[in-house]
Formats: sequence, C-alpha cells, structure tokens
Amino acid sequence: MDFDLAQLRALDAAVTEGTFEAAARALRVTPSAVSQRLKALEAAAGRVLLVRTKPIRVTASGAVVLRMAREIELLAADTALELGSAEPSGPRFALPLAVNADSLATWVLPALVPLADSIGFQIHREDQDHTSDLLREGSVMAAITTQSQPVPGCRAVRLGGMRYRPMATPGFAARWFPDGVTPAALGAAPVVVFDRNDDLQHRYLRRRTAKPIDPPAHHIPSSVDFLTAVRLGLGWGMLPDLQSDHPERTGEVIDLDPRGAIDVVLHWQQWKLRSASLDRVADVVLQAAQTHLHQNPRPHSPRK
Repeated sequence: MDFDLAQLRALDAAVTEGTFEAAARALRVTPSAVSQRLKALEAAAGRVLLVRTKPIRVTASGAVVLRMAREIELLAADTALELGSAEPSGPRFALPLAVNADSLATWVLPALVPLADSIGFQIHREDQDHTSDLLREGSVMAAITTQSQPVPGCRAVRLGGMRYRPMATPGFAARWFPDGVTPAALGAAPVVVFDRNDDLQHRYLRRRTAKPIDPPAHHIPSSVDFLTAVRLGLGWGMLPDLQSDHPERTGEVIDLDPRGAIDVVLHWQQWKLRSASLDRVADVVLQAAQTHLHQNPRPHSPRK
C-alpha cells in the first residue's frame, strides 16, 4: 500500500477534530480537500477507515492506519526538534495522552510543565479503567491506567497508588454519622459520586456492609467540583489524599473511617515506538509518580 502523508494527516485531523470542517480549519485547507484525501486514503487501504458520524470515529481498520499516521507525525516532530527546525513560537505536534480525572487535577499537569515549550499535549480525560481502550484504538500514544497487562504494541510501568479515604465535613459527619459509619447510617447519608462509571464509593460500601445498600447520590463529574461538593457538605465521598490533605489540616473535612482507605494502583502504558518526545514525557511522569504516589499500595480498583 502506498500511503500519502497529506492523506494520513487528514485522517489524524478528522479524528482529532471530530468533523471534516474542523479538520479543514486545522489543516488550512477546504472541507472538500479533506474529504477527497480521506476517500483516496480509503481507496489505497482498500478498507473503510471512518464512520462519518459526529464526532467522526475510526473503524477497526481505521484504528490501525490512524496509529501509523500518528507514529509518522511523532517521528517527524522528533526529527524536526533534533535538526533544530521546530517552530520557535512553540510545539507544532500535540502528543495525545489519556489521563484519569484525579491524576489530571493533582499531579500530572505540574509534571508536564517543563516540556510545554517543545512538546504539545492533547489530553483525553477518561476513566482510568478505560484509558487503555484509547490505546488499543490508536487515539492516544500513552495512558495512565489501572491495567498492568500491556496493551498489544505497548509497554507498561507501575507508577504507584493514589490513596482514597471517605471524607466529609464535621457538620455532615455529626448529622449523619453520630454513632460512626454504621450500615444504617451509610444507607441513609447522601454520597457524592463522580459519574455513572464511578464505583469507588460503592466499593467502600460493599466492604463496610453485609447487604447491598443504595444511598442517595449526587453526581459531580469533575475532580475539582467533586472536592468542592464534599467541602460544602453536599455528601461524603472518597477523596484522594493529594486533594484532601489541605482541607483536612484546616479542619474543613474529616476522615469518616480510618480503616476505610482504598489504594488505586496506576500504571503508565505507552506505544513501543522509539520516540525522544514520548520517552521524555514518560520520564517526567515516572519521576512525579515517585514523589506523589504511594509506592507500596494496597491494590484495589479505582474510580475515575
């Protein structure tokens, strides 16, 4: 198969931007040109590569070609940097990464700052149980995930654990848990949940109660707002130590159950591609993990 670089860039842009129109703006061509390049690419591949929905999605065959397109783009960016021909105004290639919400809100972004002048980042916020799916389909080149088994074509490194504890305001605890975290109190007290995929609170509940319970829940799909909801007394929730340390020291929140900590074990997975840029990102993430994550965690499955 003879693939054209302009056609591969059109595929990458269409998937990244979600529509032909947005891809055209990113590539500074017309939507018609994007459409023609993609039709030519599909003809060269002999396969349908895209599902033309909004947003655009790749087929199984498209995922294979998309991965190649992004590998070529990354290698081209690495070569430009090595030759000293990168744009002085900033990075041109955005490295796609999948990161769970709590890591993104606490320790990952500060780790990436030193690289921001030379490497761009396209962050996909995804449940850490599902970030590996983005690796498989070629949407991202690296991910923070709970999956220890390497995705095909990737290598995996253990990062450490994020520790979560059931936290609430003192007033909330006094109102709903006057006798401690009893099954009856846990069944009645409102709980803050990240989203429909968030199982961490209910995992804790299953550990503390003999029978399934279903307390009233508030769904707050943002790490920062999740913390705010707990601090305001909307409900109790499992907060990572990286977020709860300061409000706990100031007395805004308290630990409802000293025996209730759950460690979420995280791994870094990246494509087995020899790339200086990708390896630099891996280095700063691993260094930050050594500083911020528990290195001897008790393994449990995570929330987001």
